[in-house]
Amino acid sequence: MQVVELLASDVLAFVACALILGLLVGSFLNVLVHRLPKMMFRAWKVQATEVLELPPEQSTEVFNLVLPNSRCPNCGHEIRPWENIPLLSYLALRGKCSACKTHISLRYPLVELTCGLLSAYVAWHFGFTWQAGAVLLLTWGLLAMSLIDADHQLLPDALVLPLLWLGLILNNFGLFASLSDALWGAVAGYLSLWSVYWLFKLLTGKEGMGYGDFKLLAMLGAWGGWQVLPLTILLSSLVGAVLGLILLRLRNAETSTPIPFGPYLAIAGWIALLWGDQITATYLQIAGFR
Repeated sequence: MQVVELLASDVLAFVACALILGLLVGSFLNVLVHRLPKMMFRAWKVQATEVLELPPEQSTEVFNLVLPNSRCPNCGHEIRPWENIPLLSYLALRGKCSACKTHISLRYPLVELTCGLLSAYVAWHFGFTWQAGAVLLLTWGLLAMSLIDADHQLLPDALVLPLLWLGLILNNFGLFASLSDALWGAVAGYLSLWSVYWLFKLLTGKEGMGYGDFKLLAMLGAWGGWQVLPLTILLSSLVGAVLGLILLRLRNAETSTPIPFGPYLAIAGWIALLWGDQITATYLQIAGFR
């Protein structure tokens, strides 16, 4: 009880705890982002083998989010607990494997740091409230989805759908929006991109986006209500267009190269949930409507 009272009364203590928790969660997200797509591909392969009535592959290897233990991809050195402390281990090892001295990707500490800083900001923004706890879960989920989509152009249902349902459940108690607004937010979020998808396909014969994007926008609508959807779509489109062109130029890729839209939706939805009212009010004031 004393700890709870301290966190409730001292914002800095709560922010510090959220920062540390975010660093730890960020370390787990590195594992999740790496392993979940592989687990999905293996499951799809098993299903395809069964459908095609092919002999199953004989494999005794256990592969999930817990096992096997993390190892160096170069030499197979098993990562020991003291080598897996967020940020500190990377700095202590100078960014190299302790066994073979191969450089460790900078992405790992950056994901940990990003998760920690976002978690700290959420704690500061909402204070010690139920909203803070809920948005922390949402933030971690959106970060994981964005990284997986950037790597594989895949938004796993295992992440999107539980958060969609959680948004509806939380808003049954009016945490961020009314249940009615959340329900129609989910419906409108899904149908809006679903309509764009089919219109684009009918006009061009090509698929402009994946079904995971529909579900992600539906999930954001379930959290913030239908009111966050216009700003989310606008911001994600603007940011996606600008950053997409920059990435294409940097990679010397063609304009037909597919670009994952999930990260832009996730960023825009997160911004709309936290600052949507302020951004809309500022725009209306500048535009002279208020």
